[in-house]
Amino acid sequence: MTKAEIVTDIAAKTGIEKIAVQKTVEAFMESIKGSMAGGENVYLRGFGSFTIKKRAEKTGRNISKNTTIIIPAHNIPAFKPAKTFVNEVKTKVK
Repeated sequence: MTKAEIVTDIAAKTGIEKIAVQKTVEAFMESIKGSMAGGENVYLRGFGSFTIKKRAEKTGRNISKNTTIIIPAHNIPAFKPAKTFVNEVKTKVK
């Protein structure tokens, strides 16, 4: 499902204009990105958690040049769905 399909679906279910729904969805995503960029996790009860995971420094290989490279420690965004979300997907998707 794309962002455009989400906007269309929400607009159909709520009766709100697509433009207003699109602005709301965009603002929601910007809010999550801003919070995570600021080092905060985002918790949505019943849906899931957007968290920041720390990756340790590690050694990698550049196969084309056959050299060893060091990948520095870094943070990445991650999503962990809530148990109710997982259970609903498990029971309805076959």
